[in-house]
Amino acid sequence: MANARTQPGGIVRASYSARSSEYTDLFGSMTSTHASDRALVSSWAASLTGPVLDAGCGPGQWTDFLAACGVAACGVDLVPEFVERARAQYPDLSFEIGSFETLDVATESLGGVLSWYSLIHHSPRDIQTPLAEFARVIRPGGGLLVGFFEGTTVETFHHAVTTAHRWPVAELGRQLAQAGFEVIETHTRTGNGSRPHGAITARRQSTR
Repeated sequence: MANARTQPGGIVRASYSARSSEYTDLFGSMTSTHASDRALVSSWAASLTGPVLDAGCGPGQWTDFLAACGVAACGVDLVPEFVERARAQYPDLSFEIGSFETLDVATESLGGVLSWYSLIHHSPRDIQTPLAEFARVIRPGGGLLVGFFEGTTVETFHHAVTTAHRWPVAELGRQLAQAGFEVIETHTRTGNGSRPHGAITARRQSTR
């Protein structure tokens, strides 16, 4: 029987824990983000009503950015080292250790969820689990913003930390629709030395 460390979530947690300091140094501030991504997240946040969860918050820089945009933001992450760093760096915000596949959040209590490159380690066979959980906690009409590695087909690749997946925008959009979301906008960015990037904004559909 596989132990928690060898199960998919355990592998991701252990892999990021082992490289948490390196990751935080490279990507743990807003200076490492693209200007168009900051603009997208800011405009998305302005459209929301109610608290927002940064799912897979890492060391907390996007959670802090959301708070600066004027929303009540909190973060959750599998990796204890990230949460410890986020709590120290942003003491006025709330960060919890946990899986966003089983969120300790009341049903339909959130105005939105930001999932910025936090679904990249979910394969096509298991991505519906976190999407269904996002759909559970976001109120009808609330928002979801997903950032991810974009590709022409769904494919696995060797990410610097642990195995990850690329998604065509249309296919991930279909997954979102299956989970109860309406796709509002899609964005892609390639070339000029940047990684193939995709983002989707979606609205939680009514449960009626």
